[in-house]
Amino acid sequence: MRSTLRTRRACRAPHHRRTTARIAAAVVAGALTLTVTACGGDDDKDDGSGGDKGGGKESAAAVQLPKLDGQKVSVAAVWGGSERKVFLKVLDEFEKRTGADVSFVPAQDPIISFLESKVAGGQPPDVAMLPQVGAIEQAVQNKWAKPVGPEAQKQLEKNYAKGWQDLGAVDGKQYGVYFKAANKSLVWYNTKVFENAGTEEPKTWDDFMKTAQTVYDSGVPPISVAGADGWTLTDWFENIYLSQAGPEKYDQLAKHEIKWTDPSVKEALTTLGELYGKKGFVAGGADGALQTEFPASVKQTFTGGDQPKAGMVFEGDMVSLPISETKAKIGTDAKVFPFPAVGEESPAVVGGDAAVALKDSKGAQALLTFLASPDSAKIWAEAGGFVSPNKSLDLAAYPNDVQRDIAKALIAAGDDIRFDMSDQAPQAFGGTPGKGEWKALQDFLKNPKDVAGTQKALETAAAKAYKD
Repeated sequence: MRSTLRTRRACRAPHHRRTTARIAAAVVAGALTLTVTACGGDDDKDDGSGGDKGGGKESAAAVQLPKLDGQKVSVAAVWGGSERKVFLKVLDEFEKRTGADVSFVPAQDPIISFLESKVAGGQPPDVAMLPQVGAIEQAVQNKWAKPVGPEAQKQLEKNYAKGWQDLGAVDGKQYGVYFKAANKSLVWYNTKVFENAGTEEPKTWDDFMKTAQTVYDSGVPPISVAGADGWTLTDWFENIYLSQAGPEKYDQLAKHEIKWTDPSVKEALTTLGELYGKKGFVAGGADGALQTEFPASVKQTFTGGDQPKAGMVFEGDMVSLPISETKAKIGTDAKVFPFPAVGEESPAVVGGDAAVALKDSKGAQALLTFLASPDSAKIWAEAGGFVSPNKSLDLAAYPNDVQRDIAKALIAAGDDIRFDMSDQAPQAFGGTPGKGEWKALQDFLKNPKDVAGTQKALETAAAKAYKD
């Protein structure tokens, strides 16, 4: 699920992100009514319906596409499982409407490295789905990316807030079309654990730590941490940092305009370290967490009856997919609250996947045009497990009220969004297993008292990556 909620690379943070965290928090507010699965259909269902459809009726095409009979169009993405299955339905519709022969190219993480090998071999895909803001900039710097054509640009201007357009632009020129979005500021909890402990949903970080202590006192480790996946640790840091340091500092650190040795980073790491370092708070301890991957971190929170391995797990709306693979029912056995306010406001961190053309072909531009239209978004929205930043998409297309609420809040936030910080960093720093921020924060999980050493490691890696 990394591709849906994470994204990384060095990008020039647009002006629109210098807005208040209060308005951005609307994205989180829309997720508070989560009662059913909000992330993906069952792999065993060929129709990919993912639940009761809200869209039902056919509607006229919102965009006209050119005839591409016989032309080959290849699309690379890291999506697998149910995500790939539904995206193939999107590509099937494009194929049907244009006559093009579309092929899906399975990519590996990190996708920039995958694309580098493809470009070097003279076989780049026509379009790549990039799950990192910075990956777009890197593709531009490497002279791989092709600017968005006029028809796709028309769709973007018609259907997207300027904030989402800016996230796909480099030096004022449009390259990316954000097709899929994600909310990354949620904490999910086992309702039975909370009931047995006699505690309630916390709103502030202090309350969160008290809740964690109460859960621990009841005999259950309070927090499940997917330490084997470094991206989850970056998300922990980013939510704390955004809420505690504020949006201006967040933007500066994202662009490396301030160093990781800045006092604001020290404060955020100290706060996070209080959680990681509290004996018995992290399920399995640091060693166990560092061997726990994201799906397992979720499942161990919602299995085991009255004695699960943890009471809470942090991550975005994609948590619902691993939950759906357990017997737990969202809204009954599993509920969610917004990431607690460390500062004045709860944070609202988003992620997303953007389509970028790597070939200057008619087929590539036509696909960007299609992905920027509500026609393509409607297909995945009806299937479930998807939130679109496309404001022209009829909310009735979403299969349930949960996803409608999340999408409505995302659209209402407009330009007031903060994109995942590590997804804005150069890949070598913010998006590579065993290196950069991922490695430094994994080491921090093991030794949360070493705030200064962690800052030094982060700054050393960041300085090199941003310079390169």
